[in-house]
Amino acid sequence: MSGIVVFINLAGAVALLLWATRMVRTGIERAYGHVLKDKLRLAVGNRVTAGAAGFALAVALQSATAVALIVASFVAGGYVSSGIGIATLLGADFGSAFVVRILRHDLSLLIPILLLMGTVAFRASETRGWRQAGRIFFGLGLLLLSLRLIGEASDPLRTSQILPLLINYLSRDWITAFLLSALLAWAFHSSVATILLFASLADRGLLPPVLIIPMVLGANFGAAVIGAMLTKNAESAARVVPLGNVVIRGLGTLAALAIQFVFVVPSDVFASHPGDAVVMVHLALNGAVLLLGLPFAGVVAGLLDRLLTKPAAVETEGPEERLSALNPADLANPKQAIANATREVLSVCDKTEVMLNRIFELYETFDPKKMQRLEALDDEIDRTHRDIKFYLARISESALDEESAAQSQNLLSAAIKVEQAADIIAQNMATRARKKHDRKVAFSDEGWSELKAMHNEVVKNARLAFNLLVDRDVEYARQLVARKEAVRNLVRQSEERHLQRLRDGNIASFESSSLHIDTMRDLKEINSLVASIGYPLLEDEGMLRRSRLL
Repeated sequence: MSGIVVFINLAGAVALLLWATRMVRTGIERAYGHVLKDKLRLAVGNRVTAGAAGFALAVALQSATAVALIVASFVAGGYVSSGIGIATLLGADFGSAFVVRILRHDLSLLIPILLLMGTVAFRASETRGWRQAGRIFFGLGLLLLSLRLIGEASDPLRTSQILPLLINYLSRDWITAFLLSALLAWAFHSSVATILLFASLADRGLLPPVLIIPMVLGANFGAAVIGAMLTKNAESAARVVPLGNVVIRGLGTLAALAIQFVFVVPSDVFASHPGDAVVMVHLALNGAVLLLGLPFAGVVAGLLDRLLTKPAAVETEGPEERLSALNPADLANPKQAIANATREVLSVCDKTEVMLNRIFELYETFDPKKMQRLEALDDEIDRTHRDIKFYLARISESALDEESAAQSQNLLSAAIKVEQAADIIAQNMATRARKKHDRKVAFSDEGWSELKAMHNEVVKNARLAFNLLVDRDVEYARQLVARKEAVRNLVRQSEERHLQRLRDGNIASFESSSLHIDTMRDLKEINSLVASIGYPLLEDEGMLRRSRLL
C-alpha cells in the first residue's frame, strides 16, 4: 500500500475520532448541560469537592476543555472563586484521563449495539431528549469504531522505511518529541483523542517505549493550553481559570520531563503493554497534578488575579474602554468583520444566559449584591449591543455580497433579540424578585414547581438558540421553533392550575398571583425572542411559512 493511501486512511480515522468525541460532548451538553452546570455550581464548596465535581463533569462530557469553558463562565459570573475554579479544572483533567482508561477496554462488541441504539433513539421521536440520546449513543459507537480504524490504518506503517528514521530521531531528541506532541494535542483540541491515538500506535509497535513518557507529557502540555487560547479574548476573571491550569499542569509536565531526563524512568513501570503504558502514564500524571496542585490553586489564582487586573486602576482617570473583538481594521474585509461581530454577539449570549440562570436564584433567595451584579451585566450587554450595531452599520458601507449582507442582517437581528431578552430579565423579572422579597411573598409549592419547569425549558431553548449562531444546524432550528407551542402549553396549563388553586382558597397562590402570572409571561416572551433566532435559517431552507412550520 502506498504511503499516501496509508496517510489518507489514518487521517480519516483520526477525523472520525475527533468528530465522534464532539458528537458525544455536544449531545450531552444539549440534553443535560443545564443539569450538569447546576450540579457543578452546587458542588464546588471547597477545593476537594470542586476537584471531585470537575472529575465527574469531565467523565460525562469526555472533555476537560468543555469543563474549562463552563467553569470560566462561572468565575466571570461571580458564582465561584478563581481558586475553586482552578481546583475544578484540575479534577476535570484527571476525569478526562479516566475516560481514556475506560475506552482502552475491548468494547468492540458495543459498536453495532451503540450504532443501532443511536439510530433507533434518534428516529423514534421528534422530542429533543430522544434525539440527543440517539446522538450520544451513535457518537459513542463511532468513537469505538474510529479506534478500530486507527489500528487497522496504522498497520501498514510497520513496514514503512521513513517512519523508523523519524522515530529514531525523536527517540534521541525528547524536547522535539514533547513539542510535536503538544502541537498535535492543541491541533486536535482534545487530549482524549491524542492519547488514544498514541496508545493505538504503541499497540502496533509504532511508538517505542522510550518515547511514550515524553510524548504523553507533551500532549498534556498542549491540552492545557487549549482552554487558555479559547478564552484569550474573554474578560480577565474568565481567563484566570484556564491560565491557572496552564501554570499548574504545564509546570507539572515540564517538571516531569526534567525528572525523566535525569532518571530515565522506563514506561513499563506503569504497564507492561506499550498501549496500556501510554494510558497509565497519562492517568498517573494527571492524578499527581491533581494531588500536588490542589493546595496551590488559591495561591496561583491570587497571583493571576493581581496580574490580570493590574491595569484596572488607571481606568478611572478616563472613559472606560472595553476589550472587544470589533476590530475597525477588519472593516475592509466583510467576512472577517462579520466573524468579529459574531464573537461579540456570542459574548452577549453568554452574559444573557448567566442573567437568565441567576434571576431565579434571586426569586428564591434575594441578595442585593447579586442583584447589583445582574444589573451590571445588563449594562455591559447594552454597551456591547450598541457597539455591535454601529460596527455592523459600518460594514454595510463597504462592498457586501448578497450572502454577507444577509449574514450581517441576521446577526443584527439576533443581537437585538438577545438584548431585549436581557432587558426583560433586568427590568421586569428583577423588579418582581425585589417585590417578592420586600412584600415577603412566597409561591405555593405547586406554583413554584411550574415556574421552575418553565424556566428550565426557556434556559434549554436559549442555549440551543445561541448555539445556532455558530452551528447552523437546520434540524435544531426546526426543533427550537417547534418548542414555542410546547412553551405556550406550559403557560396555559400553569394559568389554569393557578386559577384552580385560587378557587380552592390557596393562600400562597392568592398572595403571589400577579407575580406568578407576570413571571410566567416574561419567560414566555423571552422564549419567543430566542426562538426567533432560528427563523432566518429555516427561511433559507424553505421550511418556514408565515404562521407555522412546513
